[in-house]
Amino acid sequence: MLRGPDWLDRAEFPFVSRFWPGRHGNLHYVDEGQGETLLFVHGNPTWSFMFRKQIAALRDRYRCVAIDHLGFGLSDKPKAAPYGPRLHSENLSQFISVLDLRNLTLVLHDWGGPIGMAYALDHPDNVARLVIANTHFWSLKGIRGAEIFSRVVGGPIGRVLCRRFNAFPRYVMKAVYGRSGTLPPEIHRHYMAPFLTPDSRHGPYCFAKAIIGESEWLAGLWSRRHILQTKPLQIIWGMEDPVGTPDKLRRWEAAFPDHRTAVLDDFGHFVPEQLGSDMARIVAAFVEEVGSEVCPDPRRQRRR
Repeated sequence: MLRGPDWLDRAEFPFVSRFWPGRHGNLHYVDEGQGETLLFVHGNPTWSFMFRKQIAALRDRYRCVAIDHLGFGLSDKPKAAPYGPRLHSENLSQFISVLDLRNLTLVLHDWGGPIGMAYALDHPDNVARLVIANTHFWSLKGIRGAEIFSRVVGGPIGRVLCRRFNAFPRYVMKAVYGRSGTLPPEIHRHYMAPFLTPDSRHGPYCFAKAIIGESEWLAGLWSRRHILQTKPLQIIWGMEDPVGTPDKLRRWEAAFPDHRTAVLDDFGHFVPEQLGSDMARIVAAFVEEVGSEVCPDPRRQRRR
C-alpha cells in the first residue's frame, strides 16, 4: 500500500506500507531492499518516518526494516492499550520472529534503545551489531531532572498537555533540536499528524511516565549488559541534547569496549532526522568494517 493518510507526503516517504497484526492492534512497518538486515527502532514521539533518509540511502545494499510502535506513526492507537516500553519490546520480539529476521544490525534511538536492547539481551545470537543515537538502557531513578520531568510530564499535568495540545511532537521536538538547523514545518507536521485526536495521544504520555515508572525494568536490562559487551557498537551522538548528556555517552563507551563514536557538536536529540543520509554513510561504513557475518546463522549451526 503506497497511499496512506492524506497528510503523508509520499515523496518524502516513498515506501510500501505494510501491517502486522499485534496483540492490541495492527502495527505499521516498512521492509525495503535485500541483504543483511538493518532494523530501525524509534522512540518518542517519532515513527519510521524519522529513518526515511537512511532507508532510502541503504536499501540498495541492505534489507531495511522499520516498525512503528503501537500508538505511533501509522500503527493503530487503541485507547485502552498499555503503552509502556515492555509492551513495545514484546511486540518487537514477536515481530522479528514472525518475519524471521536474522543476523540483525539494530539501529536504536531514544526509547528505541531500551526496547531494542531488551530484544538483544534475550536473543544475543541473533544480533550482529548495534548502532545507537542519543539513548540509554539503564534506570534514571535518582537523577533529579529525569525524575521531575517524568513526574510532571508523565503525571496529570502532562496528560492534559499531551491530550489537549499534542505537546511532545508540537513543542518538545523543536525544543531539543540543537543548533544544526530547524525542523521544517512540512516535516514537523509528519510527527504531529499521527496524533490527530486526544484519544490517539496516549503513547507519548506513557513514555514520559515510564522514564521513572519503569526504573526496575530498566535497571534489570543494565544489570545484564555483560551479555552484549563483545558486540560491535557504533555510537552517533548529538552533543546539544539536553537529555542525552555526555555522561550517558561515556556510559555506553565504557560498557562496550568495541565501540566507535561519531560526535556531532551542533546536533540535538533527534539525530536521525537531523543527520539524514549522512547517518546512512556512518552506518554503512560501520557494517562493512566489522564484517558481513559477525553473527552466525543459527540454522546453519543446527545443520552441523
